[in-house]
Amino acid sequence: MSDAHSNSLRSLSPELAKKAQDELGEVPERIDEDIETLRTWISKQPHLKARQDAQFLVAFLRGCKYSLEKTKLKLDNFYAMRGAVPELYKNRIVGEKQLSILETGCLLRLPQPLKADGPRIHISRYGQYDSKKYSIAEVIQVNTMFGEIQIREDDNAMISGFVEIIDMKGVGAGHIFQFDAVLVKKLAVLGDKAYPYRPKGFHFVNAPASAEKLMSIAKSLMSEKIRKRFHIHSKLESLYKYVPKECLPAEYGGSNGTIQDVVSTWRTKLLDYKPFFEEEVSYGTNEKLRRGQPVNAESLFGIEGSFRKLDID
Repeated sequence: MSDAHSNSLRSLSPELAKKAQDELGEVPERIDEDIETLRTWISKQPHLKARQDAQFLVAFLRGCKYSLEKTKLKLDNFYAMRGAVPELYKNRIVGEKQLSILETGCLLRLPQPLKADGPRIHISRYGQYDSKKYSIAEVIQVNTMFGEIQIREDDNAMISGFVEIIDMKGVGAGHIFQFDAVLVKKLAVLGDKAYPYRPKGFHFVNAPASAEKLMSIAKSLMSEKIRKRFHIHSKLESLYKYVPKECLPAEYGGSNGTIQDVVSTWRTKLLDYKPFFEEEVSYGTNEKLRRGQPVNAESLFGIEGSFRKLDID
C-alpha cells in the first residue's frame, strides 16, 4: 500500500471486464499508457501532491470513462476538496470516534453486489447514530473513508457504480436539524466534480409522510437525469423491484450478510487502513502554487461567507 508507484492492477472478473469495455471504453492494452500519461501530468503540477499507484489512478479513469481531460480535472478536485471542505477532512484518522460511528451500523456496504457485474449496494441508516454525540459531518467523514477503500478494493463499485438505500427509520428532529443545506450542496458538488463513483440510484425507505412531501419538492428542482435516480418507497415491496429482497441483509428479509457481519468486516478494513489514512494528510493541493484560479470553497460552491464560521474550530 505504501508503494506510491505500484503498477499491479487487480484483474477483473470476465463479467466486469466486459462491462468496463462496453460501458466505459476500457481498452486493456492501453491502460498502462493512460496511467503513465496521468503520472507525467501529476509530476508537472506544482500545486498537486497525489497518490500515483495504478489501482488508484485506474479508478479515476474508469469513473471518467477514459477521458484523460476529465480524469485530470477530477483527480485535481479530489485533492483540492480537502482544503475546501475541512469539516469532512479534518482529523480524518482511524480513531475511537470513527470506529464508534461505524459500530452504530449507520453506514453499510453489503458483501454481495446486485449481480456479478452489478453495482455495490449501500445502506445508510442515519437514524442509527446518536445526533447528540455525532454530527452529520462526522458520519459523512467515515463515509468518505469507506469510499477511498472502495476506490482501491471494489471493482463492482468503480465499474458498475452503487445503489444507495436510505432507511429513514428512527430519523428524529436531532438528525433533521443537522441536515445542513450548505453541506448538502457541497456533497452534491463533491459527487459530481471530485469523486470517481457512479451513483446508480437513491432509494428512500421508511420515510415519514412529511419527508415524502419534502422529497417531491426536491425532485422538482433536479435535472431529469438526476430525478430518474431518486425513488421514495412507502413500502419495502416497491424497493424490491430495484433491489431484489435476497440482495438485502438478513434484517431486511434477505441473505446478503447480517448487519453485524458487515460492521465487523468494515471494522477490520478500517483498522488495516489506519496507516493509509495517517499518510493521507501529506497528500493534497497547495492552492498558492496553482497556476491560474485557486480551487477553493468559493470557486467550487459559490457560497463564500457561510464558510467563515467553519475556519474557527
